[in-house]
Amino acid sequence: QVQLVESGGGSVQTGGSLTLSCAASGQNFRRGAMGWFRQAPGKEREFVATGKWSSGHTYYADSVKGRFTISRDNAKNTVYLQMNSLSPEDTAVYYCAAGMSLITSSLRTAAQYAYWGQGTQVTVSS
Repeated sequence: QVQLVESGGGSVQTGGSLTLSCAASGQNFRRGAMGWFRQAPGKEREFVATGKWSSGHTYYADSVKGRFTISRDNAKNTVYLQMNSLSPEDTAVYYCAAGMSLITSSLRTAAQYAYWGQGTQVTVSS
């Protein structure tokens, strides 16, 4: 049984930083895709960042590029999201997502990911 467990959410002020972690069990996603989506109240779930870890290529939403960094620890089967220069617009529930055999053109599409974590709240106050 595949499980994704997120941690690291919390409350910060504008300009602050947080690091989210997502630990996977039951499946090694070293050759798959593992990344992050977020959902703010009243909005649809949106892509944040992901990595196709067989190649090491990473992909970011334009809204977070230059501020967020996704990385992976293969030994721990864990993905991290380092978030810097946070703003209130980043407030959302952040979800870890993982899947195998995703093609590059579908990496930003939530429906292509088979496995999801329970979500962790990130709140940025002004």
